[in-house]
Amino acid sequence: QLHLRESGGDVVQAGESLTLSCAASGPDFENYAAAWFRQAPGKEREGVSCITASSGITHYSNDVKGRFTISRNNAKKTVTLQMNSLEPADTAVYVCAADWGPCTVGVPKMYSNWGQGTQVTVSS
Repeated sequence: QLHLRESGGDVVQAGESLTLSCAASGPDFENYAAAWFRQAPGKEREGVSCITASSGITHYSNDVKGRFTISRNNAKKTVTLQMNSLEPADTAVYVCAADWGPCTVGVPKMYSNWGQGTQVTVSS
């Protein structure tokens, strides 16, 4: 089991950038695929991006492709989400998740380890 803690959420203007970080504690982090999800008020949780355990292959939702970049540092046990050209539609609570197995975007049931989330608000 991993304990995940997100940080970096903030209030920004449209067009600005923000970097979210997810710090993991627990063994074998390098063997876990990691992902970012987000949930806006009144909406279902949606997948944003994921990254595989060792090879670092990444996947993105169509909504963020080209604007967001996910990366990981296994030595530091961190997963980072760099978000550029933010839009008001990106406003949500962003949550980090991890699990053994493949990297899947947008399938919450594939992940059994979850953080508490960090709020991102983008104003127009």
